[in-house]
Amino acid sequence: MRILIATDAWHPQVNGVVRTLTMLAESARKFGVEVSFLTPQSFPTVALPSYPDLRVALPRPARVAALIAEAKPDNIHIATEGPIGLLARRYCRKLGIPFTTSFHTRFPEYVSARAPIPESWVWAVLRRFHGRSGAVMAATPALAGELRGRGFRNVVLWPRGVDADLFHPQQADLGLPRPVFLSVGRVAVEKNLEAFLELDLPGTKVVVGDGPARAELEKRFPHAVFLGARQGEPLAEAYAAADVFVFPSRTDTFGLVLLEALASGVPVAAFPVSGPRDVIGTAPVGALNDDLRLACLTALDASREVCREFALKHSWEASARAFVDNVQRARAEHDAAAAVTRTSAEESSVAT
Repeated sequence: MRILIATDAWHPQVNGVVRTLTMLAESARKFGVEVSFLTPQSFPTVALPSYPDLRVALPRPARVAALIAEAKPDNIHIATEGPIGLLARRYCRKLGIPFTTSFHTRFPEYVSARAPIPESWVWAVLRRFHGRSGAVMAATPALAGELRGRGFRNVVLWPRGVDADLFHPQQADLGLPRPVFLSVGRVAVEKNLEAFLELDLPGTKVVVGDGPARAELEKRFPHAVFLGARQGEPLAEAYAAADVFVFPSRTDTFGLVLLEALASGVPVAAFPVSGPRDVIGTAPVGALNDDLRLACLTALDASREVCREFALKHSWEASARAFVDNVQRARAEHDAAAAVTRTSAEESSVAT
């Protein structure tokens, strides 16, 4: 089976969406599913306002149509609601081709944090975008429930995984006063990093990542250590060198970095909100508390071995199988409905 995924988020971007899609393709290949991508690499791009390191594709409908036809996919999945996703959706709708979608980012909260646009307006746009999807994939039961409550149809689960070979406990030392409290992710307003950097904690606060808010935060919090963006083994070493992983975001739909930290044997401290609450639940692998400082200090007592064991239950292969199952089920339901429609039309024609 060949699945084409249309996505506006792609390399060299470093984020959970890109990592999820990359690992999906690698894992699905193990059981005979070929995943290809329609990405910004095929189009001219421009820098996103306030995010100069993020570039937005400027696709043309004819080019999108040609690339999809060239790929000859058995199924089409639309991963993002950007220009590429919109034109891929338009192509499918025009030709009557079924498609699935996934919900990765809380755009209503992100947009409202930057512009005076009511969240309800953005939710309405997203509802329309996903309205014709055969399956809207959500990472957690809580997010799936929220989407259903907001009027989204055909919502299904697509759990995430972690690369436990790359992210694992190891001897690593950043050469900083301990305990080391680490946060990993884009350094941007929606990540709520101030809530972490303002805390009165012993040891050292470390931030791995880059983004538009980095320069300002470095100036405001000179005692924190900003290491910039890291990938691969350097990122794995940063995780392993930490004593607690701090996740201050209140808006992330999942937080793939949570599993990466746990696989590295590092307990998590976070607010008790959707995302960390769905990943951790009541497992003794950290602490969730509205008092983030207390959560950080409590997490120091969690067992690193238990954190690792917890993360090992989340594999990318299981995630990929869930994704493929969702795609196949949605296609089967579409084909069955189409067959009923054809039969009804034929019977009506014979009757007349």
